[in-house]
Amino acid sequence: MTRRRHVVAVLVRPGVNTMELGLVHQLFAGAVSDGGEPLYEVVSCAPEPGTVSTSADFAVSVEHGPELLDRADTVVVLASYGAGEPENSGTLHPALQATVDRIGVRTRLASICTGAFVLAAAGLLDGKRATTHWHATDRFRSLFPAVSLDPDVLYVDEGRILTSAGEASGIDLCLHLIRTDHGAAVANRVARMMVVPPHRAGGQAQFIRRPVPEPRTSSTARARAWALERLEQPLSVGRLAAVESMSPRTFTRRFRDEVGTSAGQWLAQQRLERALDLLENTDRPVDRIATDAGFGTGTSLRQHMKAALGVSPRAYRRTFRGVETDQ
Repeated sequence: MTRRRHVVAVLVRPGVNTMELGLVHQLFAGAVSDGGEPLYEVVSCAPEPGTVSTSADFAVSVEHGPELLDRADTVVVLASYGAGEPENSGTLHPALQATVDRIGVRTRLASICTGAFVLAAAGLLDGKRATTHWHATDRFRSLFPAVSLDPDVLYVDEGRILTSAGEASGIDLCLHLIRTDHGAAVANRVARMMVVPPHRAGGQAQFIRRPVPEPRTSSTARARAWALERLEQPLSVGRLAAVESMSPRTFTRRFRDEVGTSAGQWLAQQRLERALDLLENTDRPVDRIATDAGFGTGTSLRQHMKAALGVSPRAYRRTFRGVETDQ
């Protein structure tokens, strides 16, 4: 019997950000089961169906109105640059307000960029942590003082309500939702198809202040590929730098310029991804997984998972595999 797909409703408002509209559809549509079956049904809707202006020099035709939100499992609210939208007015379209009031207690809601203004205008973020694009933080705070705004992170997960920063962080948020619903393996497949990192923690900084390196400068890509094949080994900055024939100091600087984080933080993230994959797809004991992923001990793995995901290896494995024992 075919399983009902999780319905993702994408809210399109006048002046919608076209990059966000495309990436949400592509990311969720790319999530498929091991057998190739789509895991999501992605549908767009607007406060008023019909032709909707965008942030570009073309419009889009949206067939569905806000009634679509009533059957959605997840609603994703995109940024908009339209006159009269919450980003400019602080108030919500009456039809949307009525719909949000109905679905607010049972539907997962997520926003990208200044889409957070919509959730805040509906009163859904009062007393909660949230984020939005760093450029809009002052206006957001002036309009919604009851929201605990964190302008320095990629996304915030408050359980049923999630918010993310600028357009690119919407990719991180969507991958986080896919990973939450279906596990790391599915999310990693989507990330590989999109040629993006499979996981950037929500608490990572929104933007990098260093300039993009010149195209002709040496890259650290070879060292990263080399490290991914040896995550179970002790990997120092010196060893990575030697792969690129750089000094540790030069390597450290160029690594952060290219990746946006330190080599140590990147290694910890890659090792965590390896551990999650092994927890989902093997029966190896936790201590063995810790060794194979490069954490050394089960205690170290538990600490990293608790800090990054808020769960133990046992709880994670039980969620995705139904395994009760802490092997």
